[in-house]
Amino acid sequence: MSHPPVALGIVGQAWPILLGQLASMAYGVLDTMMAGHSSPTDLAAIGLGASIYSSIFVSLIGVVGALNPIIAHHYGARRDHAIGASYVQGLWVGLMLSLVGVPWLAFPGLWLGYVGTGADVTALAGQYLRVLSAALPAALMFRATYALNVAVSRPKVVMSMQVIGLALKIALNYALIFGRLGAPRLGAVGCALASLVVHWVMFLMGWGHVHMDRTYERFAVRFAWPRWALLREHLRLGVPMGLSYALESTSFSAMAVLIARLGTSVLGGHQIVANLAGVCYQIPLALSLATATVTAQAIGGGDAARARRSALTGIRMAVAVASLSVLTLWTLRHGIVRLYTDDAAVTRVALSLVGYLVAFHVFDALQGITAFVLRAYKIAAAPMVIYAVALWGVGLIGGYFVAFHPVLGGPRGASGLWLMQAIALCLASALLLGFYLWILRQRTVTVGSLAG
Repeated sequence: MSHPPVALGIVGQAWPILLGQLASMAYGVLDTMMAGHSSPTDLAAIGLGASIYSSIFVSLIGVVGALNPIIAHHYGARRDHAIGASYVQGLWVGLMLSLVGVPWLAFPGLWLGYVGTGADVTALAGQYLRVLSAALPAALMFRATYALNVAVSRPKVVMSMQVIGLALKIALNYALIFGRLGAPRLGAVGCALASLVVHWVMFLMGWGHVHMDRTYERFAVRFAWPRWALLREHLRLGVPMGLSYALESTSFSAMAVLIARLGTSVLGGHQIVANLAGVCYQIPLALSLATATVTAQAIGGGDAARARRSALTGIRMAVAVASLSVLTLWTLRHGIVRLYTDDAAVTRVALSLVGYLVAFHVFDALQGITAFVLRAYKIAAAPMVIYAVALWGVGLIGGYFVAFHPVLGGPRGASGLWLMQAIALCLASALLLGFYLWILRQRTVTVGSLAG
């Protein structure tokens, strides 16, 4: 099998992944912007509901995401029928995981009242979450189709579906939030209904494409009941991946909860910088998934040298891109923050925190891509433990003490939390990279045994 140069192979995979990610990110941006023009209650309900939904969804897609290295290994080894079998079991994993997530969304009244928001916002957020509970199975099963296409080097397929989904989301939001085109005015619930339709349409598009495009015929995708041997392989890798995703995402979301006690202006400044961190991370994230895919394909094909070369090339590219991003961000920080707000107090807080983002973004990119590379080698437990120690132990718990107690010259408020998060990401990147380089030096675990 001939291969393109490593860097070109990674970039060829990464750019459609990036565009698809940006399209998916735009769903939340659209909801926030459009609901903001509906009513303050709708905006607050979406802010609360979306944060809860995303915490559950991100944790569960981490488990489904194990399908990517599994199928990439099969693809590299040319085990075509194993690809189809793993994909079908991945759909079952997505469906089964929805049984875990749906009750939390469908019955929010059991716990939403403890959040502490006003009764009207709580009630509306509950309606929003109940509608999204019906979207979760489709969203998770679509991630199985996403993993399949990325793993067999066809990311443009799912990118196209995500862009179509964005266009549909815009139209449905316009109709259902504001009551246009003959639809009722539903506000925040209209956002959820639009997402419900989009997720099921995208899943059906993906499922139909796999069954109708002759390219997939060699994978022999056929209906099959759950098979424990394949599910066990998936969950052994997927559960620690899901926990890693949960630890990473909740370490940031919990920062917002702690910072909320410092006042509206501080929280507003934090939210701006947190959003910038998410935007900056999208290119390293796309490179991470592309690098992991190319590396896993090489592992599956028994090409240890190419696997090592792919991983190290991807790591260098991610660090280079992240360095360029933070240089640009620091140079343009005043103008960028002004795009978010005209409030002087919020601007002052945001500018005081941007330096921490600049300090840790390269380490954030490095830890992210190294964790993905380890998962390409089917190693997921070590990143999970490192995230627990670094992001929650040092970053969040350590950040709490530095922010609100006389530790390290504190209390330092929001800057204390960001300082410790920067230290945590530096620690995580050092531990993950060190562990990966140690794995490379150990000849006891061969690529051939990993591929099997």
